[in-house]
Amino acid sequence: MTDDKAKAHRAWRSAERIKLLSDRVVGIGPFGLGIDGVIAWVPGANAVYSLGAGGLLLAEAVNAGARPATIAKMAAFLLADSASSGVPVLGWAVDTLFRGHAMAAKSLQRDIEERHGPSALGDDWLFRRRGRRGRAVNGGAGFRGARR
Repeated sequence: MTDDKAKAHRAWRSAERIKLLSDRVVGIGPFGLGIDGVIAWVPGANAVYSLGAGGLLLAEAVNAGARPATIAKMAAFLLADSASSGVPVLGWAVDTLFRGHAMAAKSLQRDIEERHGPSALGDDWLFRRRGRRGRAVNGGAGFRGARR
């Protein structure tokens, strides 16, 4: 059971990274803009990125053993996000504003937390770098560069 829990929490972390990259690289208050919103205005590239990131999220959900209802909800969010990019200009604007990847990732994270409990990671897990031996380097500060 602990192996399933570890696998699920790895999926939770992957979903968080995809959520941040896709829909919140730059955030101003409640609004965010990510790679998905920027690439939405590049015909062809928007569909490739949206389908690729969506496929990764769905693969993480399957690997984590998410409930079928959660996977179906995620697929609906991702389909709506990817389909909107097929319509020039108006669809690209919708794709920029609709946070489908974030909504799908949050659904997966909720499912994992309901089944396995919250992750025991600290708040700085996203920025922590690992050395060759798997130990945190720079005091775990990573990109922040802060000293302890």
